[in-house]
Amino acid sequence: MPMTVLSSLDQLAPAAWDALLPAAQPFLRHAFLSALEDSGSVAAHSGWQPAHRVWLDAQGQPVAALPAYLKSHSYGEYVFDMGWADVCHRAGIAYYPKLLGAVPFSPVTGPRLLGSPEAAGQLLDVLTSGLDDEGLSSLHINFTDAQADVLLAGREGWLPRIGCQYHWFNRDYRDFQDFLDALTSRKRKQLRKERGQVAGQGIAFDWYNGHELSEAQWDFIYACYANTYHVRRRPPYLTRAFFSLLAERMPEMVRVVIARQGAQPVAMALSLVDGDTFYGRYWGCLGDFDRLHFETCFYQGLDYALAHGLRRFDAGAQGEHKLIRGFEPVITRSWHYLLHSGLRGAVADFLEDETAGILAYADEARSLLPYRHAD
Repeated sequence: MPMTVLSSLDQLAPAAWDALLPAAQPFLRHAFLSALEDSGSVAAHSGWQPAHRVWLDAQGQPVAALPAYLKSHSYGEYVFDMGWADVCHRAGIAYYPKLLGAVPFSPVTGPRLLGSPEAAGQLLDVLTSGLDDEGLSSLHINFTDAQADVLLAGREGWLPRIGCQYHWFNRDYRDFQDFLDALTSRKRKQLRKERGQVAGQGIAFDWYNGHELSEAQWDFIYACYANTYHVRRRPPYLTRAFFSLLAERMPEMVRVVIARQGAQPVAMALSLVDGDTFYGRYWGCLGDFDRLHFETCFYQGLDYALAHGLRRFDAGAQGEHKLIRGFEPVITRSWHYLLHSGLRGAVADFLEDETAGILAYADEARSLLPYRHAD
């Protein structure tokens, strides 16, 4: 069979994997995914067992792939199916293990079915036909791009699901003031006030590229990141080693802003960039400072995007607080193939109602955008 399963991305040369990527987005690169594996952030013990599917041509060369993981839970996915799992548990149906096509812990839309569309379609068909033989209940592919949507929509048994995120778009603003001028007067005043409150606490910001940070600084960055989980009494998804591997393997795409009060670092935000997009990923703070989250995660990122001519700021999942700061509702998509016919029918009915609700919510959110033309 021309499909092979990789239990580690190290089983395939980085150049061979990256050659399947249609764009420069950081999250599908061999460097990013292998850093998750090699750091122990992604592994069987964490409920994320690598099981990447690769389609080979007659010469044994990869022509399509799906980054995939065997999951024994639904944490870290940002497309929430715990309710489906609970229904299965009460009905005596095994929901786990399931197979997930995704970027771990990263709710970012992008390529999922990599390589030739024809070969990717063949991979999909073989994969779904063999789920039962592998003891899997289902296959899920999260945060798909338009190409994957076309491939999946044309195949029987796949259920589409939508979500809503908030992204900021650069409408050819010259600088932050030019962006503010596009907002209503009340919102301009609110954003200026928030930035002034941070500055009034004596907090300044320093930006770094990945190769410019010392291991001591990475220790601080990780401490901030981990603290966002510790305050909720949850273990962090990522290990400390992941951050060093990320800086080592793809430093050109890593951006970190560190907030300091005088000489003392107090907070950070880590982001990734590609040709035209700024991806806000991880944030954390080791103190209690008014409005520092908004400044570090959003306004500093907007300043950076504007200064470097980036067209979009993807700030990740959730957060209606992004809306009043100019981040617009964007529809995301995932796809779900469920073997159990009863479960599939129930989920299809649920998704019909959910889709209508999310579309209505997104329309309402657009009406609340702070731009002057939205009044």
